[in-house]
Amino acid sequence: MESVFEKVSGLDVHKDSVVACVLTPGTKGKRPKKDVRTFDAHLRGLMELRGWLAECGVQAIAMEGTGIYWRPVYAVLEADAAWTLIVGNAQHIKNVPGRKTDVKDAEWLADLVAHGLIRPSYVPPPQLRELRDVTRHRSMWIADRTRDRNRVLKVLQLAGIKLDGVASDAFGKSGMAMLRALSKGEATPGEIANLARGVLRKKIDALEVALESPLSATHRNMLGIALERLDNTEHLLDKYDTLIDEMLAPYAEQMSLLTTIPGVDRIVAAAILAEVGPDMSVFDSDAHLASWAGVCPGNHESAGKRSSGQTTKGNRYLKTMLCQAAQSAARTKKGYLRDKFYRLKARRGHNRAAMAIAHKILVAAYHMLKDGKPYNDLGDAYLDERDKNRVVAGLVSRLRALGVEVVISSTTPAEAQS
Repeated sequence: MESVFEKVSGLDVHKDSVVACVLTPGTKGKRPKKDVRTFDAHLRGLMELRGWLAECGVQAIAMEGTGIYWRPVYAVLEADAAWTLIVGNAQHIKNVPGRKTDVKDAEWLADLVAHGLIRPSYVPPPQLRELRDVTRHRSMWIADRTRDRNRVLKVLQLAGIKLDGVASDAFGKSGMAMLRALSKGEATPGEIANLARGVLRKKIDALEVALESPLSATHRNMLGIALERLDNTEHLLDKYDTLIDEMLAPYAEQMSLLTTIPGVDRIVAAAILAEVGPDMSVFDSDAHLASWAGVCPGNHESAGKRSSGQTTKGNRYLKTMLCQAAQSAARTKKGYLRDKFYRLKARRGHNRAAMAIAHKILVAAYHMLKDGKPYNDLGDAYLDERDKNRVVAGLVSRLRALGVEVVISSTTPAEAQS
């Protein structure tokens, strides 16, 4: 097979070491010359690695994008423009079975990159990589907050208190005031119920009944500890939000565009920018971006038969945020995305409908960032207007099936609204 690069290197990256293999083409039909060395994974060792690769005149370097260990190596090597730096998907790079060593892995990577057989993964610039780190860590703290809330609810259930059965949000302003009063153990159930605010005051009687079960001293202490942990998590999330706002300052224009999409708030827009960046030229098309994110149907066909249309793994952080945005778009009062969601939900189920709307949100974001234009909602009547005759025929058929005589006559839009 013809080589794409002459001098190449494969790096097998580990937590504490990096095994590097440099392939030099042989002369007069001889096999390529292999030079393998091991370097420490700290900064001094990585600088030695970089100097050795430059001394060898390497044209391309390949490594697997597994875990986070490749990140420091990439950061040191990306500053040199003398070579092409490729991070490959570990699922696409498989060594020969039965020959698994660090040296063999490095040689295999070097051989693959020499023939152009490694598809480069998208690696954003350093500033966006740091933003990606912050948004991903924030999502982990959100998961921790959910666990903290579940601990609070578990203590209440142990004590027989059914606050969450009456209040739709046990952790709103009213709910938190009641929980703090419960942890102190000084107020009566009626006094605690009177802490309700807003529409929850209509349920004061039900709240008093739900709070009648007494809290023991042990359960009170457990509730206090759980609330303290929850407060600390909320405080840390506020710090992350402030940090994200500071890092998003250069992308104010892109943020304002993305937040015009129904269901996309500041956090979802920040996740989109962190994961894909503002430059859409790195993706060939919106279809490539959707495939990379894992929000489009998979393609598995053999002998003319489709085996599965399940979505691929893709970018799980971006996929999660897009699905959350799809759920929010479905709860809006009107609009194209809401109408499309409920049409798909009736035929294909909730999960498939949410994934389809997530796909549409990402495609819209792609074109908005590429063209610099805000979101243009097609309206909740768009799908009916696009195939008006089919919709009319379907409605007439249903009415006639109920024994209703139907006479069709066209009207103007103004007459139809009146």
